[in-house]
Amino acid sequence: MPPPFLPGLDLARALYTDAVAPLLSAHLPETPYAAALIGPGSEVLGLDTERSTDHDWGPRLHLFLADPGDRARVRRLLADRLPDRIRGWPTRFVPAPGDPGVRLLDHTGSPEGRHGVEVADLAAWCGGVLGFDPLRGVGTADWLAAPTQRLGSVVGGAVFHDPVGDLTRVRRRLSWYPDDVWRYVLACQWRRVAQVEPFVGRCAEAGDDLGARVVAAGIVRDLLRLALLLERRYPPYPKWLGSAFARLPGSGELTPLLTRATEADLEALARACALLAERQNRTGLAAALDTRPRPFHSRPYPVLDAERFTRALLERVHDPALRGRPPVGSVDQYVDNADVLARPGACRALSGSALGAGPAAIT
Repeated sequence: MPPPFLPGLDLARALYTDAVAPLLSAHLPETPYAAALIGPGSEVLGLDTERSTDHDWGPRLHLFLADPGDRARVRRLLADRLPDRIRGWPTRFVPAPGDPGVRLLDHTGSPEGRHGVEVADLAAWCGGVLGFDPLRGVGTADWLAAPTQRLGSVVGGAVFHDPVGDLTRVRRRLSWYPDDVWRYVLACQWRRVAQVEPFVGRCAEAGDDLGARVVAAGIVRDLLRLALLLERRYPPYPKWLGSAFARLPGSGELTPLLTRATEADLEALARACALLAERQNRTGLAAALDTRPRPFHSRPYPVLDAERFTRALLERVHDPALRGRPPVGSVDQYVDNADVLARPGACRALSGSALGAGPAAIT
């Protein structure tokens, strides 16, 4: 029987305090390093449960060292001396049979077992996750080419040791967008809503109930992301989008409306849009606008006319790198393919191709 469930962040902290830190202190006391659990994984978001333990979960840790020789010495030390278990959980993993890239906890002491402490150079690790090194600065192009789920994975989790402070500086620099980038990303999120908000009513009017629900569900997804962005939270990947939204202040007021909206309830959808528009006004990022729903031209279904909020936000954008850019947003506002978003090089190439001005460019 496995031991009682322990949240992954707590397990990572125990791995560090009970095993890794004592080993490094005893055998490599002069070696500078940072220790943390960041990057991908439900435990980094604090959303892991007992179900998470069936794959790619267990005692994990990141150790960041600048010197290649130090990294080699730490790897040898951990391979030779890391305990077999922490708080009852195995510290080593084995490949999942027939499932490439997936790891399972090694409960049997297999010779294939490998521990879950990743020893890396911080700049190289950031390059692999984000496509750039934040210690060298974070430009507008860097912000827009980084998927929010990746930014969230770097600023989430926990840092257990960082005497030099480089990891803390990385996390501080990425903690949230500069105001102009925030305005631009919000404007583009409102635009996604604006492009389809009248379609729910039109589908329903045409007798296409399934189509109305499909469009409405897409808008609800965009509104969840919008709510997170308004609260300065990076939206995670789809599995955890609703869970992250549920943690927001005021989510209790929106949740029943958004639930009804997925059933193509036009009044609920319009009311949810209005509540988020009120939150938009309270940010002070743009001129405050009337948040009352209104008819779409002469048609008898209510909409917010979200494009108004897009225009108001873009009017306050002064960053030259954004004023010439079409209002498409950051990479994961126009790309939702998981394989693409997992490749920083592809994200940067796609984002760069969207930098040219066009007919919809900010003016």
